[in-house]
Amino acid sequence: MADRRVTASGKDRDGDITSLCNGGEYWSPRSKADAISDIESKTHSYFVDRAGYRTDIHVVNEGGKKYLRTYADKTSQNNLDNLPDC
Repeated sequence: MADRRVTASGKDRDGDITSLCNGGEYWSPRSKADAISDIESKTHSYFVDRAGYRTDIHVVNEGGKKYLRTYADKTSQNNLDNLPDC
């Protein structure tokens, strides 16, 4: 399983995450659906590391819809919503 660092995220006009990105990587951008599949199948993991805080990206299922999220920690800088746009 490859561990992929995410430095930016794509968002739709409602602010929902649509893709994960890291400009210099061959896999970037990675669609939300593909990233969810990667995480659930344990093919790849994704993480954010900003301001010295690393957090893994997880799949959550709310109301029958799957989303990508980071867990809350000491900083909001590593939240997917707060990353620069892809």
